[in-house]
Amino acid sequence: MDGNDLSNLEKCLLQSEALHQYILETNVLPKEHELLKKLRAETKARIPKRALMNVPPEEGQLLSIILKVMNAKRTIEVGVFTGYSLLATALALPEDAKITAIDVDRSNYKIGLPFIQKAGVEGKIKFIESEALPVLDKFVQEMNEDEMFDFAFVDADKENYSNYHERLLKIVKIGGLILYDNTLWFGSVATPMNPDMPKYFNEDRESIIKFNKELAADPRIELCQVCIGDGLTICRRVA
Repeated sequence: MDGNDLSNLEKCLLQSEALHQYILETNVLPKEHELLKKLRAETKARIPKRALMNVPPEEGQLLSIILKVMNAKRTIEVGVFTGYSLLATALALPEDAKITAIDVDRSNYKIGLPFIQKAGVEGKIKFIESEALPVLDKFVQEMNEDEMFDFAFVDADKENYSNYHERLLKIVKIGGLILYDNTLWFGSVATPMNPDMPKYFNEDRESIIKFNKELAADPRIELCQVCIGDGLTICRRVA
């Protein structure tokens, strides 16, 4: 297997492909914004071996509903890639909302930027090209209580999920949500390590297994792990 190509894997953990297609065709794709559709297609055309890094459309749909129900105004996204989840977030938020988006690589973000601009939501977004930890540390040191975030979405380097969690708990308000993507890691967390998979895949698997145990034992949050995509953990800060 090409170590950078996971395009042959199935991100959805539903065991029935027919059921997955039913969900997509009945509930998801008819409601997906046209620019989100086009961004998915553009990502697949431009970088097909990494297109799987985008959140799937059914997960974008869930993010949108959550954001609208909680009336979020200030959000942060750690890990942007080409911006599918970012665009889904921006479309869901009101006009006066602010999104902080952090990614180490602006070139991927530039693939999605024309779609963000065409949607008329670029003004809601502050994109920061950087490793996330220094930015989060700065927020921890400088952020006032009235500037704290309502919502955070993390889809970045798995080995740092624990580090991101500690910082986000200081800058997401009590009652706010922190969501972590890929927390079932293609279903591999419940199966023995596969030595045929790339080294980084198995290292990330171990990081996710460790992180899931940490979240389950964390008294500062309530949580729910959702079997959508390859796992999404929703944490509500309570302390």
